[in-house]
Amino acid sequence: MTCRNIDPLSLDETIDEGKEETDVEKRRSSVWEHQELAQIPIKVLRGHTDAVTSCHFCFDDTKVLTSSHDKTATLWDTESGAALSVFKRGHLSNVSECALIPDKKRLITASWDKTLNAWDLETGKIIWTAAQGGLLTSCSVSEDGKYVVSSSDLENAICLTSADTGERLFHVKDHHKSTITRCRFDPQSQHVASVSEDRTIKLWDLVSTQTTLSINSTHLNVISNCCFTANGRYLCTASWDKTLQLWDVQTGTFRSHGGLTLSKGHDGSVSSCAFSMDGSVLVSGAYDRTVAVWNMETLCKTLELKGHADWVTDVAISAEKKWVASASKDTTVRLWNMEHSEEIPAVIETRKAQGMGYHILQCEECGKAFSISRLENSDLVTKCVFCRLKTETRSHLQPPPLLSSVLPIEDRNQIPSTTSSSVV
Repeated sequence: MTCRNIDPLSLDETIDEGKEETDVEKRRSSVWEHQELAQIPIKVLRGHTDAVTSCHFCFDDTKVLTSSHDKTATLWDTESGAALSVFKRGHLSNVSECALIPDKKRLITASWDKTLNAWDLETGKIIWTAAQGGLLTSCSVSEDGKYVVSSSDLENAICLTSADTGERLFHVKDHHKSTITRCRFDPQSQHVASVSEDRTIKLWDLVSTQTTLSINSTHLNVISNCCFTANGRYLCTASWDKTLQLWDVQTGTFRSHGGLTLSKGHDGSVSSCAFSMDGSVLVSGAYDRTVAVWNMETLCKTLELKGHADWVTDVAISAEKKWVASASKDTTVRLWNMEHSEEIPAVIETRKAQGMGYHILQCEECGKAFSISRLENSDLVTKCVFCRLKTETRSHLQPPPLLSSVLPIEDRNQIPSTTSSSVV
């Protein structure tokens, strides 16, 4: 008798595509799809007929909003998995991304047909359409609900639009040297971050209407996505070079030390990233068909979620960290129930491994890695022994959570030891 090894986190063996419902309305639903040994319950949302391009939790995590290359956007109920509304016949080509204005109950969709649409969530009707200069690759809504920013492949531009009227307020052409892959408002509605195929990161200020920060990243390939922490201090970038990088855009420590690299999380190009509301968890998706869950205290991957049949194109995490959502080229959206993920043996073992030995820290002065015993207080020791010897002993401000984090011993070489990025 042969014994077959089963990956308890993998759902690949449980999906029988031949049993999929053919009726369109029945397909716009979800089912729990996991084998008995699977330790992460999953709900699969079916209904889109082409690649799903974006996913977002909304309305206190009770709903999920998605967009697709099938030219539609869909609002789903998180618990039942039912499709509540399908927004269609508004675009002539792929919908690249969608965003929500909760207070105004409006949906924004950006499309390759060069238009930006605002929809009424209750009636499903289009409120306004804004024609843009080229194919739209991304869109984002400011936290205060006043503005919509979109990125266009024509002139590598970003465009600021009134969320109320659709009126164009600012058009910044040649913002990057190549196609802009993603644009994002910061949580304070003061800046727009954008990333590009040219591997640069830019922050555009709404008050001065100027680019106030430009970073030549150390990514080795296209930067595909970016996301902010809720306080706006840290920006995470995802890249086709299979890594993510963390940037402290408020204090600017990257000017001397570069961004902090998160590697060994994916075997394929990283397509997406999202922080939890409290900043303790980062989720990333990749073209290797997996979703990675990162602990921001240790800066290590704690869990890998498998099951998609094609590229993972976008990810999201609910405010209470109960759900992780992933959108895929396989036309589905998956909701991963993370309530009991801390009890999974693999996660427990990972945490034990991260809790043994030494802290690997980054010196706040020279940027080099150094180690201290876990018995020492890493909040007080912020410099390597060489930098401490050069300066007089003095009290230090408590370092921010991400930069006082523990790095695993195998990742110590990932910390840049010299200046590896430049600011224009």
